[in-house]
Amino acid sequence: MSDVAENEVFIAITDLGIFFLMLQAGLEMQPRELAESSKSALLVAIGGMLLPLVAGLGLGYIFLPHSDYFTAQVLFIGTALAITAIPVPVKVLMELNQLASRFGRMIVSSAIFDDILSLILLAVLTALIRTGQFPGTEALLSLGGGIFLFFAITIGIGLFLLPRMKNLFKVSLTEEFEFSVLLVVAFGFAVFVEVLHLHFILGAFTAGLFFTRRMLDKKIFAGVKNRVSGITTGFLAPIFFASIGMRLDLSAISTIPLFLFLLILAAVLGKMLGAGLPAYWVTRSWHEASLVGFGMNARGAVELIIADIALRQGLFLHPDPAPVIVSSLFSAVVIMAVLTTLITPIGLRWMLSGSASTHGHDENR
Repeated sequence: MSDVAENEVFIAITDLGIFFLMLQAGLEMQPRELAESSKSALLVAIGGMLLPLVAGLGLGYIFLPHSDYFTAQVLFIGTALAITAIPVPVKVLMELNQLASRFGRMIVSSAIFDDILSLILLAVLTALIRTGQFPGTEALLSLGGGIFLFFAITIGIGLFLLPRMKNLFKVSLTEEFEFSVLLVVAFGFAVFVEVLHLHFILGAFTAGLFFTRRMLDKKIFAGVKNRVSGITTGFLAPIFFASIGMRLDLSAISTIPLFLFLLILAAVLGKMLGAGLPAYWVTRSWHEASLVGFGMNARGAVELIIADIALRQGLFLHPDPAPVIVSSLFSAVVIMAVLTTLITPIGLRWMLSGSASTHGHDENR
């Protein structure tokens, strides 16, 4: 299994899987939704990211041994806890016809902000992994300049250049042309972001984000989206998830049980309190606040992608030889990501069905 996981061809395919996963994630969102998000959603996103981040930094500082990569490892744990996966709560809210509700819109808007902030955190993390030390003032300015330059150019292309291609898209009668344009833009953004010493997933995500429904006929947009979904979920994503499974060691459950328990607890409570308290301040409803807090809990595929990036960079090999807590860190984070992703839809359904039954009971009375 390990020989397959280290094979260059297999790694290239998993990289392509990561690329399409982030492209699909971007297609699921729309810039208009982000622009229309209220200040309250940004507040919820910051709270829902900041508290888990601090909790992760604290866990890492207490449990991890000091080494040249200590800072990067601690930031990795914080970043892992700060992430929110949008597709999980969105699917549940759609199934329960709650996507347009106040708390439903708040969950989606906050998760969009959360994802963008998480990608910026990833840029800092990848810079840390490369050097093993926190960037100095000059390096931070360079990193910040690279992030600003990337967003300035891609936002300009996404808001001004791509919409001007709308008439060109109207001439095309097939989805193949639009699909090809999407891939060209996505690969172009990915190469550009790599030139800036950031990670290519930021480029793939941004390309999907700006490939909007307004540019295309609804039928053609749906066809392009289905093509991306088919390639991703039908072929590349399973290979990527299989590669994660090959590296997953469930012995972490028995070797570092206390750390794993505290990691999961910090992940769940960090989102519940970090996102829930600002949501209560806005809504003045504990029920809606708890729905927002719990809905922000899923980590999903983005979490696994970041864990995979850190693994490939050798983050869990230091100090040499790596202590059990460090060598098991990848597996602990993957277990946490899978568990929070599984409990989020179950918890949301239970909380929403409970409120519906209570509401119905009150009406009967």
